[in-house]
Amino acid sequence: MARPKNTTETVQITLSTTSQVKELLEELSKTGFYGKNAAETAHVLLKEKIRDLQSIGQAPAPQYAPLTRD
Repeated sequence: MARPKNTTETVQITLSTTSQVKELLEELSKTGFYGKNAAETAHVLLKEKIRDLQSIGQAPAPQYAPLTRD
């Protein structure tokens, strides 16, 4: 089953890493569990780690704009 299209605006960043990390990301992506390629797998793992850090107070939580009512 296809995933729904991402409606959140994205931006591109460049990340440099070692060949060993790239190979591991590629290996993890073969299962399709984290993503379909190394970049997508890195994105998913980075989001998971940020959420872990937020849950223990080591990273700021996202700031959302307040809802306005007319």
